[in-house]
Amino acid sequence: MKIENQKSKIKKILVRCPNWVGDVVMATPSFDCIRRNFPDAHITASIRKYARGVIEDGPWFDEIVNSDDKSYSGFFKTIGHVRNIKPDLAILFPNSARSTLPVFFGGARKIVGYKRGFRSLLLSGGPSPKTEKGKITPAPMSDYYIEICRSLGLELPSSMKPRLFISDSLEEKAEIYLKEKGIRKGDFVVGLNPGAKFGSSKCWPAEYFAELAELLLEKLKCRILLFAGPGEDSIAKAIIGKSKAEIINTAPDKVDLALLKPLVKRCDLLVTNDTGPRHYAVAFDVPVVVLMGPTDPRYTAANLEKTVVIREELDCSPCHHKVCRRDHRCMRNIRPGRVLAESLRLLGV
Repeated sequence: MKIENQKSKIKKILVRCPNWVGDVVMATPSFDCIRRNFPDAHITASIRKYARGVIEDGPWFDEIVNSDDKSYSGFFKTIGHVRNIKPDLAILFPNSARSTLPVFFGGARKIVGYKRGFRSLLLSGGPSPKTEKGKITPAPMSDYYIEICRSLGLELPSSMKPRLFISDSLEEKAEIYLKEKGIRKGDFVVGLNPGAKFGSSKCWPAEYFAELAELLLEKLKCRILLFAGPGEDSIAKAIIGKSKAEIINTAPDKVDLALLKPLVKRCDLLVTNDTGPRHYAVAFDVPVVVLMGPTDPRYTAANLEKTVVIREELDCSPCHHKVCRRDHRCMRNIRPGRVLAESLRLLGV
């Protein structure tokens, strides 16, 4: 469905954002594309409540509403949101029917997204995923999402690099926070991100992070910031308990996804599991070492100029299981010494 000749008629747009934090970041080139093609439209973002901080302060949306189509009450609340917005165009980044139904019943005039399964019947247009031998071919999510814009005939961005934005007040809040933690402007800061909302299969062992912290401190004389999201306090405590290095644990402070942006931006290096903050680092040009286990690297194989991905090629990977059904060798085989060496190589030390 091409709409290049109908842009002036589209006054209200609803964008249903991806559900995962990293996917939201990788969708930002598409957000740029939508805003630049519809500079005068009122664009509303519908996003999971916990992920609002990722897109706040950005130039893409006039309004942000919480998306909750998982629960019965949330489903009907979302329908109400759509009816209030009365969008001329709804752009859906998630692939699920669940994300489509409330937009359809809410009366959006045109709905576009990937044509997958029966939800194709509810769409006005959109691309079909590329397949090989009946299976969807993995592709970088940033490229995957921009195909939705291409299917509309929109003028595509010249750069596919993700972007994130930080308000002055948020920047100031981060500066105060870091100062309270004893971090000064000249300090070399390494961030460690040991959790993953996806599941434990993505997590490098706590004792490895503990050892790596000691190695990094010895080699770089750095300050170490340990990031931890909701439900990851035990991982942070395990690392602190096993390491002799001085580590600044942010877990007790309940750092949200908004404040995490300037904190990651302040890092000179981030070592992380394959999860949302790795994409923060890319957006802010922070060198990042990614410890990858059960996921297919092709989904994130873009904008890797300052990224090193460490993974083991095994007969069981990529499995995409939330919990390992074997001995977690895809992560346990990645030793701290190897991560240190790759970190130093990335930094040119």
